[in-house]
Amino acid sequence: MTVIEIEHLSKEFQIPHEKRNTLFETLTGVLRPASYETFFALKDISFSVEEGEMLGIIGQNGSGKSTLLKILSRIIVPTCGTVRVKRQVTPFLELGVGFNRDFTAAENIRIYGIIMGLTPREIDEKTDEILEFAGMERFRDTKLRNFSSGMQVRLAFSTAIQTKPEILLLDEVLAVGDMDFQRKCLDVLERFKKEGVTIIFVSHELDDIAEHCTRAMLLDHGKLVMIGETRDVIARYESA
Repeated sequence: MTVIEIEHLSKEFQIPHEKRNTLFETLTGVLRPASYETFFALKDISFSVEEGEMLGIIGQNGSGKSTLLKILSRIIVPTCGTVRVKRQVTPFLELGVGFNRDFTAAENIRIYGIIMGLTPREIDEKTDEILEFAGMERFRDTKLRNFSSGMQVRLAFSTAIQTKPEILLLDEVLAVGDMDFQRKCLDVLERFKKEGVTIIFVSHELDDIAEHCTRAMLLDHGKLVMIGETRDVIARYESA
């Protein structure tokens, strides 16, 4: 069953040539309208994703990968084109949004768990498991301001994977922690795959894409260059 259908999708941003920071600049700017440069983050993209598939998206920085995931997450809207998503989307794009630096790890698990859709009872039952997965049992009552950025992302990821996703969107969220933690994260993705979760995985780690993704997509400056067998797409990317 097809769960994601994208047809002729484009996303355009307007970038101002000058930035107005002061009141004087804003007032004088009324007499001199700002000029803009049009930037296409995505250009006429069409593809589909089947239920239970794990699709890897690769490409250089600025190729449109994150913009595409934000459109699928309904964070931003496309300029034109059609987007059909037939299952509930769980985005792991900016892990840790909603964390409070003055709260402890356990308190932030409760807040972030609610944001991710868990009930208070589920959070209470899973808090120990979340801290263990993140390797942060000793820091249960430590305030977040004392954590490194990597520790915060590990805590967020460990909380977010307690949800029951139907479509999972991942944007470079595994690029945190040591190798052992990354391996645990990839093991979770394999479990989700076996459970039939549809996964779209953006990463610069081509080995992870090759090992785990059933298909891959290559983007370049907002254009869809190739979609198909994972190793063929990676070979095309590496030969460019």
